[in-house]
Amino acid sequence: QVQLVESGGGLVQPGGSLRLSCAASGSIFSINFMAWFRQAPGKQRELVAIITSEGSTNYADSVKGRFTISRDNAKNTVYLQLNSLEPGDTAVYYCNARLRTSYNTRQRDYWGQGTQVTVSS
Repeated sequence: QVQLVESGGGLVQPGGSLRLSCAASGSIFSINFMAWFRQAPGKQRELVAIITSEGSTNYADSVKGRFTISRDNAKNTVYLQLNSLEPGDTAVYYCNARLRTSYNTRQRDYWGQGTQVTVSS
């Protein structure tokens, strides 16, 4: 069993900051990439940021320069620092990890339960 548990969401004013965390636990052999997605009401889930096991990162254009993804491989944890938040960033943020549970299994995606980020004055 693998679990991804997110934390750090909340209500923040425009221009404010938040830091999201996601810890993966359970039967994990190796993790390829970890990522953050978000889904606003009435919209499709979209990729926000992704980080590989080597530390390479990529971001959605809408968050470049404002959000930073980082990773602690020893703790199987990924972080998302959200700065200069805008009302348009309001969404449920989901953690994603592509991993193997043993050396002879295929990689598959696991998801967290989501954490709400609301940007409002």
